Amino acid sequence: MSQSGGVLSDALLVARKDLLLERRAKIGIGQVLPFAILVLLLFAFALDPDRGILKLATPGLFWVTVLFSAVLTLQRSFALEAEDGILEALRLSGMSPAGIYLGKVTALTIELLLLEAVLVLGVAVLYDTKFLGIPLLFAIALLATLGIAGAGAVYGALAARLRSRETLLPLLLLPLLAPVLIAATRGCEVSLEREAMSGWPWAALLGIFALVYLTLGSFLFRPLLEDA
Repeated sequence: MSQSGGVLSDALLVARKDLLLERRAKIGIGQVLPFAILVLLLFAFALDPDRGILKLATPGLFWVTVLFSAVLTLQRSFALEAEDGILEALRLSGMSPAGIYLGKVTALTIELLLLEAVLVLGVAVLYDTKFLGIPLLFAIALLATLGIAGAGAVYGALAARLRSRETLLPLLLLPLLAPVLIAATRGCEVSLEREAMSGWPWAALLGIFALVYLTLGSFLFRPLLEDA
């Protein structure tokens, strides 16, 4: 089997394992989803929808909620793996570190996209938002989620070995993802026709961020796994 084929097969195995673990642990349904919906509700109560502030801030509030939810997902997922010795087992399995990393990114991307689909419904109901420019909105969601997952898988594995991971993970990850937050928010503003300019440059910028994070993560995950 070629090296690329081995990486792909390892990635599929790890992604399947992570999704099965999520299905059994129910981290997303039991913890992350209620948290995300509660954050949307708090934003709705805190801002004044009568004066249009809530509608203007909808894209930013949506992606802030996604980032907070991603941090919570990473904390719980990698904490479970660290406690059960799964990271150590993966290191000893002989799988490609790049394949393990890409599998974790794939599983996390799928989990976050499902969460975002539910949050879109919540935004439509709570914020009275009408979604226009669906192709652009979908492209932005996919690329931004890839960037979040690409960076999150690296920092999740790093923080899982630390005692104070609950506080260190947000401090390490959120500043790195600030450019993704800005580009995704601006792109969503365009897709909701809040701006006249084209939104595809923002999607392209998100694609660059995702590519950089995924490339660096593929190389950095090997030493992180060896130190696990």
